[in-house]
Amino acid sequence: MRFDGQIDAFVAYLKANRGLLVNTLRAYHTDLESCLGLFEQRGVTDLNEITLDDLRGWMASESPSHARSSMARKTVSVRAFFAWAHLHGVTRTDPASALMTPSIPETLPVVLTESQAGHLMDVVGDDAWRTPTDHVPTDRGDDPRRTRLRRAAGQRDAAMLELLYATGIRVAELVSLDLTDIDWTSRTIRVTGKGNKQRVVPFGVPAMRALRTWVEQGRPVIVDAADHMRAGRMQTGSMHADRVPDDVHTGGRANMTSVHTASVHMDPAHPSEDSQAVFLGNRGGRINQRVVRETVHRAADEAGVPDIGPHALRHSAATHMLDGGADLREVQEMLGHSSLRTTQRYTHVSIEQLKDRYAQAFPRA
Repeated sequence: MRFDGQIDAFVAYLKANRGLLVNTLRAYHTDLESCLGLFEQRGVTDLNEITLDDLRGWMASESPSHARSSMARKTVSVRAFFAWAHLHGVTRTDPASALMTPSIPETLPVVLTESQAGHLMDVVGDDAWRTPTDHVPTDRGDDPRRTRLRRAAGQRDAAMLELLYATGIRVAELVSLDLTDIDWTSRTIRVTGKGNKQRVVPFGVPAMRALRTWVEQGRPVIVDAADHMRAGRMQTGSMHADRVPDDVHTGGRANMTSVHTASVHMDPAHPSEDSQAVFLGNRGGRINQRVVRETVHRAADEAGVPDIGPHALRHSAATHMLDGGADLREVQEMLGHSSLRTTQRYTHVSIEQLKDRYAQAFPRA
């Protein structure tokens, strides 16, 4: 595209000066490609040709096919780009300075009740509490290696859900955790959030048990399987040597973590970035956000609770903490919110749940 150079320069500026996460940078890039690509199709050859009316026309053409929240994000991306372009002499003016961001209606976060969350944790925790053995009989007659891998995946899934609910961390923060980020003594994790800001978040005993089970029992199984696969390839020179089975999650279906092909044991003198990852995919690489989301959706379905994603567990954790008497600013610090207003949304959820319980319990409600 004609404007790829300017977009790349802007994204590089954001990365260097604002410390944004990779997914956020990718969203900026995608939004700008969509917007400026449309102007290129209309014959625009110079950014200075774009006016405020042009940008309003772009918003009008995009709005019918996008949610208001998506359009708000796209508008923020475009405004930030043209502000940067004007500041750095790429354009003579800033046509987006008066571009209004679409208002987003206030919606309450989707949360599980405390009993639903507890039931979900109980269901996914079944595999985490099993004592590892070499042979566990199954109806499918699986070989012991496949059974161990399936159990390890179950232990990983239980640890991920327990930690998401116990800490309220974002899914991107979960997958970026390294083993050195865990402090077992104080039961805390060091989390790197938006803008590369770090915070320390506590977790409870159930999460610690699930996490220890995964790190001490399940994770080594995944590591050994990945090493075994790599060794087999090196010996035979074949990409098909002794493959790690894909269908190793507790449901028995093909696991999406098969997309992770990197082994976690490389040259000891030059350890890979994945070698210290807390959560691994079935092939040994750092687990993917998409896999975590699919795991949460699948677990919710198996537990018979409302269909949720990882962010709903974050919402649930915050709401249940406030219900239990936690201070609003404590919850803000734990979640890594830069604004207290964001955290205050959960007080409205708590009030709505209180009203529902009141209506069910009070005879003159």
